Amino acid sequence: MAPVTDARREREGLCDTALAVGPDAPTLCRGWDVRDLLVHLLVRDSRPDVALGSAVPPLRGRSELVLSRLREQPFTQLVEGVRSGPRGPLRLSGVDELVNRAEFFVHHEDIRRAQDDWRPRRLPGAETHALWRTVRLMGRVAYRQAGTGVVLVTPDGPRAVVRSAEVAVSLTGEPGDLLLHAFGRRSRARVEVGGQPAAVQRFLDRYPADDDPLGEPG
Repeated sequence: MAPVTDARREREGLCDTALAVGPDAPTLCRGWDVRDLLVHLLVRDSRPDVALGSAVPPLRGRSELVLSRLREQPFTQLVEGVRSGPRGPLRLSGVDELVNRAEFFVHHEDIRRAQDDWRPRRLPGAETHALWRTVRLMGRVAYRQAGTGVVLVTPDGPRAVVRSAEVAVSLTGEPGDLLLHAFGRRSRARVEVGGQPAAVQRFLDRYPADDDPLGEPG
């Protein structure tokens, strides 16, 4: 029996949460309800030709037709399509874990944290450590325009400098919240920005707390 990876656990959780809140429930992704988010994930898993159509004008019409048909699917069928997992090389657990762990964690929280009654959840220790490794890498890209140094800090001690400068701000939170902050979900990420007032203000001017993310993480 194949091991249950973080990517698979988040995929299953996302699908269960989607069924619980329904197709028209909001998400943290600008302009997307839950149905839209599931269509995005289904395309990402199994229809790279449709994703390509958004960037290649001659293919755009066909891509829009496929997207329209996916949106018209019964909601339970759409959920089970996402639950069944990716096709091709992404089905390999190692590849799936590498490509989809952060993707499905972020999108699961996109659904959860858009609901009025959301609560933080306790993640398995191994997943927390993996998300910490991811945000240490992604933070270097996410905060490249910060105008200050940026140090990531977790409550239990680990720290990581993701942008060096003479004056720095600290971002303190659990690894999952730090990852959500880096991916633009700042209004719902439980992250405290600390440091000299001028540096904090400069950082917040670049990365406002009420930022509204696009659908795709990053």
